[in-house]
Amino acid sequence: MINALESSSTRPYLIRALYEWCTDNGFTPYVAVQVDETVQVPREYVKNGEIVLNISFDATSSLKLGNDFIEFKARFAGTAREISVPVGRVIAIYARENGQGMAFPAPAPAAPQEGHADAPAPAQAPARSPLRDASRGGSGAPEGDAGKIVHLVTGEDGSETVDADSPDEPPRPPSGGGTRPSLKRIK
Repeated sequence: MINALESSSTRPYLIRALYEWCTDNGFTPYVAVQVDETVQVPREYVKNGEIVLNISFDATSSLKLGNDFIEFKARFAGTAREISVPVGRVIAIYARENGQGMAFPAPAPAAPQEGHADAPAPAQAPARSPLRDASRGGSGAPEGDAGKIVHLVTGEDGSETVDADSPDEPPRPPSGGGTRPSLKRIK
């Protein structure tokens, strides 16, 4: 019998399930990724250490949603690029049209390896992200809240609300047009 520490991560399975849900319902699946040196994406599209990628059938070629990596080919400004994202760097998957999906705890920053003179200095922390902050339970939340599930929702009137048990609301995510998503913690 495998205990919880020996079992594989649920993140790749949840990503595949939400991808399937999006495609079955005619929605466009987007993934938000916290970028570091292990992520292979066009760096010119990275903002505040994050990138949002359209992983729909129409936007990708050779999409593989594996247990360790999400890999595909896509065009950026007309140029074909190979994309490789470690599953652990995915911080959310959601439907573009209604914002429904799931956010995950942000990965811990990688510590520079000892003994490497060329190891990069730790980068300055990127600006606060609503996906990252809400997945931790809001700004200033204890680390123990990192395992809680966050659900992306849109208010009935199209307005955004964030239910992250935090008195200060994080910055609003960029909008792709239409109704903007927000975050709500599911306890």
